[in-house]
Amino acid sequence: MSLLLKGLIVGFCLAAPVGPIAALCVQRTISKNLLAGLISGLGAAVADAFYGAVAAFGATIISEFLIAERSWMQRVGGVILIFMGLRLFLTKPFEQKKDIDGKGLFGDFLSTFLLTLTNPMTFVAFAAVFATMGIGAVRGRPILTAELVIGVLLGSALWWLILCGGAHALRRHFDFRKLTTMNKATGVFVMGVGVVYIFLGTESAREGAKPSALLSERAASPLLIPSPPIEGRWLG
Repeated sequence: MSLLLKGLIVGFCLAAPVGPIAALCVQRTISKNLLAGLISGLGAAVADAFYGAVAAFGATIISEFLIAERSWMQRVGGVILIFMGLRLFLTKPFEQKKDIDGKGLFGDFLSTFLLTLTNPMTFVAFAAVFATMGIGAVRGRPILTAELVIGVLLGSALWWLILCGGAHALRRHFDFRKLTTMNKATGVFVMGVGVVYIFLGTESAREGAKPSALLSERAASPLLIPSPPIEGRWLG
């Protein structure tokens, strides 16, 4: 199996689970038009390709940053989701139909791109799948790695094309009342996911701070000097 096809399968499968990005793409397709939904999906696909490239090329500095700073990135993503969900909940359908110019499309792309980037678990998923499939062997071979990343981009984009195409096929069944209901339901769902992101980011930050807090406490007290084996486990 070629690396392009492997990347396409990985990109499609990792993009397919339904979440806030999918909800936003469907909502924009139905409330605005097919192009708005596709551009939104493209933003997520480009972010997926970026994380796939980091995992495939083995960019150590970037990967370490993503893992180390995942807590605040999740919280930032959660705040953005809550803001976008609240805006969806309060916006009426006829107000959204006006926003179909180039500026609106750029905003659609940028919003899903940034939201996907603020979820570093996407990188972890790519790294795990690549390791399972033995794709890490292409590191150091940029042409093959580029082929893999292009496959990821195409696979992710294919999923968003299918999803938005299906939503567009059902668009004619939505009147003003149904559009309003869909906006409110999507807004509540997106805000709920945002709250979960903030909670997970906060919990991750607390867990990451525990070892340093314990070391600081012990360093401040001469009566709490740890034995060498315990100290080794903390710092190792």
